[in-house]
Amino acid sequence: MHRILRIVSYILAFAYFLVDALFVSVARPISRWLAHHIRLEWLRAWIRSLPPYPSLALFSVPVIVLEPVKPVSAYLAATGQFLAAAVTFVVGELLKLVLIERLFALTRDKLMKIPAFASAYAYYKQAIGWLTSTAAWQSILALKRAIAEHVRAWRARAFRHLVIYRGR
Repeated sequence: MHRILRIVSYILAFAYFLVDALFVSVARPISRWLAHHIRLEWLRAWIRSLPPYPSLALFSVPVIVLEPVKPVSAYLAATGQFLAAAVTFVVGELLKLVLIERLFALTRDKLMKIPAFASAYAYYKQAIGWLTSTAAWQSILALKRAIAEHVRAWRARAFRHLVIYRGR
């Protein structure tokens, strides 16, 4: 029984990290775009001025506030509201990850001064490294590249036809 629970927990952890890694790959460009286009210098300066432990408290706010989105979306799905569940999950996760990404970028040096955080971050990076080295992840990346190439080719054809159409 213990062995079965261990295998199930590994599978669930793998699925959780996989979903988080996929969402992070979407959240990072959004986060960079927001950082470039929305300039709140006074807020950035305040966040950067915080000592390590208040930085950790601020860093944990998006997790505490937005982590309940997962059970809420599961409840919505269980009650047959699949679209609402999907939208709730995707928006909540992206918002959480974008906020965490921005806060981490602003407070990374201070957070790494906290030994427990630095250790947990090292384990997290190790788990992400392992995940991205798996054959399944490499297959997903190859599929993503193939889809992106297909979309680029489709856009080029559509643009070419648009130019020809306008030229008439």
